[in-house]
Amino acid sequence: MTNTPRPYESYVYAYPHKTAYRPLADRPALSTLWAGERKDALSLYLHIPFCEVRCGFCNLFTRIGAPDELTTRYLDALDRQATAVADALHGNGNGGGDGNGNGDDAVRFAAAAFGGGTPTFLTAGELERLCDIAEKRMGADLRAVPLSVETSPSTATADRLSVLADRGATRLSIGVQSFVEEEAKAAVRPQRRSDVEAALGRIRDARIPVLNIDLIYGIDGQTPRSWRLSLDAALAWRPEELYLYPLYARPLTPLGRRAHPSEADWDAQRLQLYRQGRDHLLAQGYEQVSMRMFRLPGAPREGADDYACQTDGMIGLGCGARSYTSDLHYSFDYAVGMREIRSIIDAYTLTEDFSRAEVGRAVDSDEARRRHLLQSLLQAVGMAVDGYRERFGSGPDDDFPAELDRFAALGWLDADAAPGLLRLSPEGLAHSDALGPALFSPAVRAAMASYEAK
Repeated sequence: MTNTPRPYESYVYAYPHKTAYRPLADRPALSTLWAGERKDALSLYLHIPFCEVRCGFCNLFTRIGAPDELTTRYLDALDRQATAVADALHGNGNGGGDGNGNGDDAVRFAAAAFGGGTPTFLTAGELERLCDIAEKRMGADLRAVPLSVETSPSTATADRLSVLADRGATRLSIGVQSFVEEEAKAAVRPQRRSDVEAALGRIRDARIPVLNIDLIYGIDGQTPRSWRLSLDAALAWRPEELYLYPLYARPLTPLGRRAHPSEADWDAQRLQLYRQGRDHLLAQGYEQVSMRMFRLPGAPREGADDYACQTDGMIGLGCGARSYTSDLHYSFDYAVGMREIRSIIDAYTLTEDFSRAEVGRAVDSDEARRRHLLQSLLQAVGMAVDGYRERFGSGPDDDFPAELDRFAALGWLDADAAPGLLRLSPEGLAHSDALGPALFSPAVRAAMASYEAK
Protein backbone atom coordinates (compact mmCIF):
# COMPACT_ATOMS: atom_id res chain seq x y z
CA MET A 1 0.00 0.00 0.00
CA THR A 2 1.54 3.27 -1.09
CA ASN A 3 -1.22 5.76 -0.44
CA THR A 4 0.40 8.82 1.07
CA PRO A 5 -0.56 9.23 4.75
CA ARG A 6 -1.56 12.51 6.29
CA PRO A 7 1.55 14.72 6.39
CA TYR A 8 0.92 16.13 9.87
CA GLU A 9 0.59 13.27 12.32
CA SER A 10 3.03 14.41 14.98
CA TYR A 11 6.13 16.57 15.41
CA VAL A 12 8.94 14.25 16.57
CA TYR A 13 11.39 16.27 18.64
CA ALA A 14 12.21 13.46 21.07
CA TYR A 15 11.72 9.71 21.10
CA PRO A 16 10.17 8.02 22.94
CA HIS A 17 7.56 10.74 23.37
CA LYS A 18 6.90 11.94 26.90
CA THR A 19 3.36 10.57 26.80
CA ALA A 20 4.98 7.11 26.74
CA TYR A 21 6.71 7.78 30.08
CA ARG A 22 5.30 6.16 33.22
CA PRO A 23 6.09 6.30 36.96
CA LEU A 24 9.19 4.23 37.69
CA ALA A 25 8.34 1.66 40.31
CA ASP A 26 11.94 1.23 41.48
CA ARG A 27 12.73 4.97 41.52
CA PRO A 28 16.39 4.32 40.57
CA ALA A 29 19.08 6.46 42.15
CA LEU A 30 20.63 8.95 39.73
CA SER A 31 24.09 7.93 40.91
CA THR A 32 23.37 4.39 39.72
CA LEU A 33 21.85 5.51 36.43
CA TRP A 34 24.88 7.63 35.53
CA ALA A 35 27.59 5.38 36.95
CA GLY A 36 28.43 3.66 33.68
CA GLU A 37 27.67 6.54 31.31
CA ARG A 38 30.11 8.68 29.37
CA LYS A 39 30.11 12.13 30.93
CA ASP A 40 32.78 13.97 28.97
CA ALA A 41 30.45 15.67 26.44
CA LEU A 42 27.11 16.16 28.17
CA SER A 43 24.34 18.53 27.14
CA LEU A 44 22.71 20.65 29.81
CA TYR A 45 19.13 21.91 29.63
CA LEU A 46 17.46 24.17 32.22
CA HIS A 47 13.67 24.49 31.99
CA ILE A 48 11.76 27.59 33.09
CA PRO A 49 8.01 26.80 33.02
CA PHE A 50 6.63 30.36 32.99
CA CYS A 51 5.14 32.54 30.25
CA GLU A 52 3.39 35.88 30.17
CA VAL A 53 0.64 34.39 27.98
CA ARG A 54 -0.33 30.88 26.84
CA CYS A 55 -0.39 30.71 23.04
CA GLY A 56 -3.37 28.96 21.52
CA PHE A 57 -1.29 26.18 19.97
CA CYS A 58 1.02 25.57 22.92
CA ASN A 59 1.08 22.20 24.67
CA LEU A 60 4.43 22.79 26.34
CA PHE A 61 4.84 22.43 30.07
CA THR A 62 4.37 26.04 31.13
CA ARG A 63 2.02 28.19 33.19
CA ILE A 64 0.88 31.79 32.90
CA GLY A 65 2.49 34.09 35.43
CA ALA A 66 4.30 33.33 38.68
CA PRO A 67 2.52 34.80 41.71
CA ASP A 68 3.75 34.92 45.31
CA GLU A 69 7.47 34.77 44.56
CA LEU A 70 7.01 31.50 42.68
CA THR A 71 10.06 32.15 40.51
CA THR A 72 12.23 32.45 43.64
CA ARG A 73 10.89 29.19 45.04
CA TYR A 74 11.33 27.52 41.66
CA LEU A 75 14.96 28.65 41.39
CA ASP A 76 15.55 27.44 44.96
CA ALA A 77 14.28 24.00 43.91
CA LEU A 78 16.33 24.12 40.72
CA ASP A 79 19.40 24.80 42.84
CA ARG A 80 18.62 21.80 45.06
CA GLN A 81 18.08 19.59 42.03
CA ALA A 82 21.32 20.75 40.42
CA THR A 83 23.25 19.92 43.59
CA ALA A 84 21.74 16.42 43.72
CA VAL A 85 22.42 15.80 40.02
CA ALA A 86 26.00 17.06 40.26
CA ASP A 87 26.57 14.71 43.19
CA ALA A 88 25.16 11.81 41.18
CA LEU A 89 27.30 12.59 38.14
CA HIS A 90 30.42 12.54 40.29
CA GLY A 91 29.43 9.32 42.03
CA ASN A 92 28.40 11.01 45.26
CA GLY A 93 24.93 9.50 45.43
CA ASN A 94 24.58 10.16 49.14
CA GLY A 95 25.04 13.89 48.79
CA GLY A 96 28.78 13.78 49.39
CA GLY A 97 29.73 16.31 46.72
CA ASP A 98 30.60 19.90 47.40
CA GLY A 99 27.60 21.20 45.44
CA ASN A 100 29.83 22.95 42.96
CA GLY A 101 30.11 20.24 40.34
CA ASN A 102 33.51 19.16 41.64
CA GLY A 103 34.47 15.53 42.06
CA ASP A 104 36.65 12.71 40.85
CA ASP A 105 34.90 11.78 37.59
CA ALA A 106 35.54 13.75 34.42
CA VAL A 107 32.26 15.57 33.88
CA ARG A 108 32.20 18.09 31.07
CA PHE A 109 29.43 19.87 29.20
CA ALA A 110 29.61 20.43 25.47
CA ALA A 111 26.47 22.54 25.10
CA ALA A 112 23.79 24.24 27.18
CA ALA A 113 20.30 25.59 26.63
CA PHE A 114 17.64 27.45 28.60
CA GLY A 115 14.10 26.72 27.48
CA GLY A 116 10.54 26.64 28.62
CA GLY A 117 8.20 28.26 28.81
CA THR A 118 10.08 31.48 28.43
CA PRO A 119 13.41 31.71 30.29
CA THR A 120 13.41 35.49 29.86
CA PHE A 121 10.22 35.62 31.91
CA LEU A 122 12.79 35.73 34.72
CA THR A 123 14.16 39.12 35.70
CA ALA A 124 17.73 40.07 34.86
CA GLY A 125 18.79 39.21 38.41
CA GLU A 126 17.03 35.85 38.24
CA LEU A 127 18.76 35.09 34.94
CA GLU A 128 22.08 35.74 36.66
CA ARG A 129 21.10 33.20 39.28
CA LEU A 130 20.05 30.71 36.58
CA CYS A 131 23.48 31.03 34.97
CA ASP A 132 25.12 30.61 38.37
CA ILE A 133 23.25 27.34 38.89
CA ALA A 134 24.48 26.06 35.54
CA GLU A 135 28.07 27.13 36.24
CA LYS A 136 28.61 26.87 39.99
CA ARG A 137 26.43 23.87 40.68
CA MET A 138 26.75 21.88 37.45
CA GLY A 139 30.22 22.99 36.40
CA ALA A 140 29.21 24.12 32.89
CA ASP A 141 31.42 26.84 31.43
CA LEU A 142 28.76 28.89 29.68
CA ARG A 143 31.30 31.16 28.00
CA ALA A 144 33.13 28.22 26.45
CA VAL A 145 30.24 26.17 25.00
CA PRO A 146 27.24 27.00 22.79
CA LEU A 147 24.42 28.43 24.92
CA SER A 148 20.97 28.73 23.38
CA VAL A 149 18.16 30.68 25.08
CA GLU A 150 14.51 31.04 24.14
CA THR A 151 12.78 34.40 24.44
CA SER A 152 9.62 36.27 23.44
CA PRO A 153 8.96 39.76 22.10
CA SER A 154 7.68 41.14 25.39
CA THR A 155 10.46 39.67 27.57
CA ALA A 156 13.47 40.39 25.30
CA THR A 157 14.34 43.50 27.28
CA ALA A 158 17.71 45.20 27.15
CA ASP A 159 18.68 44.32 30.74
CA ARG A 160 17.85 40.64 30.30
CA LEU A 161 19.66 40.43 26.97
CA SER A 162 22.70 42.13 28.47
CA VAL A 163 22.90 39.47 31.16
CA LEU A 164 22.65 36.67 28.62
CA ALA A 165 25.25 38.22 26.33
CA ASP A 166 27.64 38.76 29.23
CA ARG A 167 27.18 35.19 30.46
CA GLY A 168 27.98 33.65 27.09
CA ALA A 169 24.72 33.19 25.18
CA THR A 170 25.52 32.34 21.57
CA ARG A 171 21.96 31.92 20.27
CA LEU A 172 18.64 33.65 20.95
CA SER A 173 15.49 32.02 19.62
CA ILE A 174 12.41 34.22 19.50
CA GLY A 175 8.92 32.94 18.85
CA VAL A 176 7.34 35.49 16.52
CA GLN A 177 5.01 33.03 14.70
CA SER A 178 3.51 35.76 12.49
CA PHE A 179 4.25 39.40 11.72
CA VAL A 180 0.58 39.84 10.75
CA GLU A 181 -1.30 41.03 13.81
CA GLU A 182 -4.60 39.43 12.77
CA GLU A 183 -2.89 36.07 12.38
CA ALA A 184 -1.16 36.38 15.74
CA LYS A 185 -4.54 37.06 17.30
CA ALA A 186 -6.04 34.04 15.51
CA ALA A 187 -3.26 31.89 17.00
CA VAL A 188 -4.19 33.27 20.45
CA ARG A 189 -0.93 35.16 20.60
CA PRO A 190 -1.91 38.83 20.62
CA GLN A 191 1.05 41.07 19.79
CA ARG A 192 1.83 44.23 17.89
CA ARG A 193 4.27 44.08 15.03
CA SER A 194 5.98 47.22 16.29
CA ASP A 195 6.75 45.43 19.57
CA VAL A 196 8.13 42.42 17.70
CA GLU A 197 10.38 44.60 15.54
CA ALA A 198 11.60 46.50 18.61
CA ALA A 199 12.50 43.22 20.34
CA LEU A 200 14.42 42.04 17.28
CA GLY A 201 16.32 45.31 17.26
CA ARG A 202 17.30 44.84 20.91
CA ILE A 203 18.51 41.29 20.20
CA ARG A 204 20.69 42.50 17.34
CA ASP A 205 22.00 45.31 19.55
CA ALA A 206 23.03 42.70 22.14
CA ARG A 207 25.35 41.17 19.50
CA ILE A 208 24.49 37.58 20.32
CA PRO A 209 25.95 35.61 17.38
CA VAL A 210 22.90 33.63 16.29
CA LEU A 211 19.35 34.93 15.99
CA ASN A 212 16.64 32.38 15.30
CA ILE A 213 13.09 33.42 14.39
CA ASP A 214 10.20 30.95 14.68
CA LEU A 215 7.31 31.30 12.24
CA ILE A 216 4.11 29.23 11.96
CA TYR A 217 2.09 28.34 8.87
CA GLY A 218 -1.47 27.05 8.71
CA ILE A 219 -3.03 29.76 10.90
CA ASP A 220 -6.70 30.43 10.33
CA GLY A 221 -7.03 33.11 7.64
CA GLN A 222 -3.40 32.86 6.53
CA THR A 223 -2.82 33.10 2.79
CA PRO A 224 0.24 32.68 0.55
CA ARG A 225 0.42 36.46 0.37
CA SER A 226 0.32 37.00 4.15
CA TRP A 227 2.76 34.11 4.67
CA ARG A 228 5.17 35.79 2.26
CA LEU A 229 4.78 39.00 4.22
CA SER A 230 5.89 37.25 7.44
CA LEU A 231 8.75 35.51 5.68
CA ASP A 232 10.04 38.76 4.22
CA ALA A 233 9.62 40.60 7.52
CA ALA A 234 11.78 37.96 9.20
CA LEU A 235 14.32 37.95 6.37
CA ALA A 236 14.74 41.72 6.73
CA TRP A 237 16.67 40.90 9.92
CA ARG A 238 18.80 38.32 8.08
CA PRO A 239 18.54 35.86 10.97
CA GLU A 240 21.18 33.16 11.07
CA GLU A 241 18.40 30.61 11.54
CA LEU A 242 14.71 30.36 10.74
CA TYR A 243 12.31 27.67 11.90
CA LEU A 244 9.08 27.14 9.98
CA TYR A 245 6.53 25.22 12.03
CA PRO A 246 3.20 23.78 10.85
CA LEU A 247 0.36 24.72 13.16
CA TYR A 248 -1.08 21.89 15.24
CA ALA A 249 -4.33 22.02 17.22
CA ARG A 250 -3.50 19.71 20.10
CA PRO A 251 -5.81 18.43 22.85
CA LEU A 252 -6.39 20.70 25.86
CA THR A 253 -4.97 23.77 24.09
CA PRO A 254 -7.20 26.73 23.20
CA LEU A 255 -6.93 25.97 19.48
CA GLY A 256 -7.63 22.32 20.16
CA ARG A 257 -11.11 23.28 21.37
CA ARG A 258 -12.01 25.24 18.23
CA ALA A 259 -13.61 24.07 15.01
CA HIS A 260 -11.15 23.67 12.14
CA PRO A 261 -11.32 23.13 8.39
CA SER A 262 -11.50 19.57 7.14
CA GLU A 263 -8.28 17.64 7.69
CA ALA A 264 -7.71 17.29 3.95
CA ASP A 265 -8.14 21.01 3.31
CA TRP A 266 -5.92 21.98 6.23
CA ASP A 267 -3.24 19.50 5.20
CA ALA A 268 -3.29 20.89 1.66
CA GLN A 269 -3.01 24.46 2.96
CA ARG A 270 -0.09 23.65 5.21
CA LEU A 271 1.77 21.70 2.55
CA GLN A 272 1.33 24.57 0.09
CA LEU A 273 2.64 27.10 2.61
CA TYR A 274 5.52 24.84 3.64
CA ARG A 275 6.69 24.49 0.05
CA GLN A 276 6.33 28.20 -0.52
CA GLY A 277 8.37 29.00 2.58
CA ARG A 278 11.02 26.39 1.82
CA ASP A 279 11.49 27.57 -1.75
CA HIS A 280 11.61 31.22 -0.72
CA LEU A 281 14.26 30.64 1.94
CA LEU A 282 16.37 28.51 -0.38
CA ALA A 283 16.17 31.28 -2.99
CA GLN A 284 17.37 33.74 -0.33
CA GLY A 285 20.53 31.71 0.29
CA TYR A 286 19.49 29.61 3.27
CA GLU A 287 20.26 25.92 3.49
CA GLN A 288 17.67 23.43 4.69
CA VAL A 289 18.74 21.48 7.77
CA SER A 290 15.46 19.67 8.43
CA MET A 291 11.81 20.07 7.56
CA ARG A 292 11.64 22.94 10.04
CA MET A 293 15.12 24.37 10.26
CA PHE A 294 16.87 26.68 7.78
CA ARG A 295 20.31 28.17 8.35
CA LEU A 296 22.54 30.69 6.66
CA PRO A 297 25.69 29.03 5.31
CA GLY A 298 28.58 29.75 7.63
CA ALA A 299 26.40 30.50 10.65
CA PRO A 300 27.74 29.00 13.89
CA ARG A 301 26.43 25.55 14.66
CA GLU A 302 24.90 25.36 18.08
CA GLY A 303 25.51 21.78 19.10
CA ALA A 304 22.64 20.86 21.43
CA ASP A 305 20.14 22.88 19.47
CA ASP A 306 21.00 21.13 16.21
CA TYR A 307 18.93 18.05 15.64
CA ALA A 308 21.31 15.16 16.25
CA CYS A 309 20.96 11.45 16.73
CA GLN A 310 23.50 11.25 19.55
CA THR A 311 21.45 12.83 22.34
CA ASP A 312 22.32 10.32 25.07
CA GLY A 313 24.01 12.26 27.83
CA MET A 314 21.37 14.96 28.28
CA ILE A 315 20.99 16.46 31.73
CA GLY A 316 17.66 18.23 32.21
CA LEU A 317 16.97 20.42 35.23
CA GLY A 318 13.51 21.74 36.06
CA CYS A 319 10.14 20.06 36.27
CA GLY A 320 9.53 20.16 32.50
CA ALA A 321 12.98 18.87 31.49
CA ARG A 322 14.00 15.41 30.32
CA SER A 323 17.26 13.61 30.98
CA TYR A 324 18.70 10.86 28.78
CA THR A 325 21.06 8.05 29.66
CA SER A 326 21.82 5.33 27.14
CA ASP A 327 19.07 3.08 28.48
CA LEU A 328 16.63 5.31 30.37
CA HIS A 329 14.87 8.57 29.58
CA TYR A 330 13.39 10.24 32.64
CA SER A 331 11.66 13.39 33.76
CA PHE A 332 8.86 14.56 36.03
CA ASP A 333 5.13 14.24 35.50
CA TYR A 334 3.72 15.86 32.35
CA ALA A 335 0.52 17.80 31.78
CA VAL A 336 -1.01 20.33 29.41
CA GLY A 337 -3.98 21.56 31.45
CA MET A 338 -3.20 24.63 33.54
CA ARG A 339 -4.50 23.27 36.84
CA GLU A 340 -2.39 20.13 36.58
CA ILE A 341 0.71 22.10 35.52
CA ARG A 342 0.35 24.41 38.51
CA SER A 343 0.09 21.40 40.82
CA ILE A 344 3.22 19.76 39.38
CA ILE A 345 5.22 23.00 39.64
CA ASP A 346 4.08 23.53 43.23
CA ALA A 347 5.10 19.98 44.13
CA TYR A 348 8.48 20.54 42.47
CA THR A 349 9.17 23.65 44.53
CA LEU A 350 8.49 21.68 47.73
CA THR A 351 10.76 18.76 46.80
CA GLU A 352 13.87 18.33 48.91
CA ASP A 353 15.20 15.01 47.62
CA PHE A 354 16.07 15.00 43.91
CA SER A 355 18.37 11.98 44.07
CA ARG A 356 16.07 9.55 42.21
CA ALA A 357 14.34 9.30 38.84
CA GLU A 358 10.56 9.39 39.22
CA VAL A 359 8.99 9.10 35.74
CA GLY A 360 10.50 7.71 32.56
CA ARG A 361 10.86 4.97 30.00
CA ALA A 362 13.53 2.37 29.39
CA VAL A 363 15.27 2.42 26.01
CA ASP A 364 16.27 -1.06 24.85
CA SER A 365 18.35 -1.90 21.79
CA ASP A 366 15.34 -1.86 19.44
CA GLU A 367 14.20 1.54 20.69
CA ALA A 368 17.76 2.86 20.43
CA ARG A 369 17.88 1.79 16.78
CA ARG A 370 14.53 3.43 16.05
CA ARG A 371 15.59 6.60 17.77
CA HIS A 372 18.89 6.81 15.93
CA LEU A 373 17.27 6.14 12.56
CA LEU A 374 14.40 8.58 12.86
CA GLN A 375 16.44 11.41 14.35
CA SER A 376 19.17 10.94 11.74
CA LEU A 377 16.85 10.45 8.81
CA LEU A 378 14.88 13.62 9.63
CA GLN A 379 18.04 15.61 8.90
CA ALA A 380 18.35 16.89 5.35
CA VAL A 381 21.93 15.57 5.11
CA GLY A 382 20.72 12.04 5.78
CA MET A 383 22.41 9.18 7.61
CA ALA A 384 25.62 7.29 6.84
CA VAL A 385 24.73 3.60 6.81
CA ASP A 386 28.24 2.61 7.93
CA GLY A 387 27.89 4.75 11.05
CA TYR A 388 24.64 3.03 11.93
CA ARG A 389 26.18 -0.39 11.30
CA GLU A 390 29.24 0.45 13.39
CA ARG A 391 27.05 1.48 16.31
CA PHE A 392 24.52 -1.35 16.23
CA GLY A 393 26.22 -4.21 14.39
CA SER A 394 23.48 -4.37 11.76
CA GLY A 395 22.23 -2.21 8.93
CA PRO A 396 19.00 -0.20 8.77
CA ASP A 397 17.81 -2.45 5.93
CA ASP A 398 18.26 -5.43 8.25
CA ASP A 399 16.40 -3.81 11.13
CA PHE A 400 13.65 -1.91 9.33
CA PRO A 401 13.11 -3.47 5.89
CA ALA A 402 9.34 -2.98 5.76
CA GLU A 403 9.48 0.65 6.87
CA LEU A 404 12.26 1.61 4.46
CA ASP A 405 10.57 -0.21 1.57
CA ARG A 406 7.40 1.73 2.28
CA PHE A 407 9.24 5.05 2.45
CA ALA A 408 10.89 4.26 -0.89
CA ALA A 409 7.55 3.33 -2.46
CA LEU A 410 6.09 6.64 -1.27
CA GLY A 411 8.96 8.53 -2.89
CA TRP A 412 10.28 9.72 0.45
CA LEU A 413 13.83 8.41 -0.01
CA ASP A 414 16.35 10.07 -2.30
CA ALA A 415 17.08 7.51 -5.00
CA ASP A 416 20.06 9.57 -6.17
CA ALA A 417 21.83 9.75 -2.79
CA ALA A 418 25.47 8.74 -2.74
CA PRO A 419 26.23 5.07 -2.04
CA GLY A 420 26.05 4.33 1.69
CA LEU A 421 23.90 7.39 2.41
CA LEU A 422 20.26 7.09 3.46
CA ARG A 423 18.63 10.43 2.78
CA LEU A 424 15.12 11.82 2.39
CA SER A 425 13.90 13.31 -0.87
CA PRO A 426 12.37 16.80 -0.80
CA GLU A 427 8.96 15.11 -0.60
CA GLY A 428 10.20 12.93 2.25
CA LEU A 429 11.32 15.99 4.19
CA ALA A 430 7.91 17.56 3.56
CA HIS A 431 6.33 14.48 5.17
CA SER A 432 8.69 14.32 8.16
CA ASP A 433 5.76 14.49 10.57
CA ALA A 434 4.37 11.28 9.07
CA LEU A 435 7.69 9.52 8.56
CA GLY A 436 8.92 9.99 12.13
CA PRO A 437 5.84 8.47 13.79
CA ALA A 438 5.94 5.57 11.31
CA LEU A 439 9.14 4.44 13.06
CA PHE A 440 7.61 4.36 16.55
CA SER A 441 7.62 0.90 18.10
CA PRO A 442 4.32 -0.89 18.83
CA ALA A 443 5.06 -0.64 22.55
CA VAL A 444 5.59 3.13 22.42
CA ARG A 445 2.48 3.57 20.28
CA ALA A 446 0.44 1.59 22.79
CA ALA A 447 1.78 3.61 25.72
CA MET A 448 1.04 6.89 23.94
CA ALA A 449 -2.47 5.72 23.03
CA SER A 450 -3.23 4.75 26.63
CA TYR A 451 -1.94 8.02 28.06
CA GLU A 452 -4.68 10.04 29.71
CA ALA A 453 -4.25 13.68 28.75
CA LYS A 454 -4.45 16.04 31.68
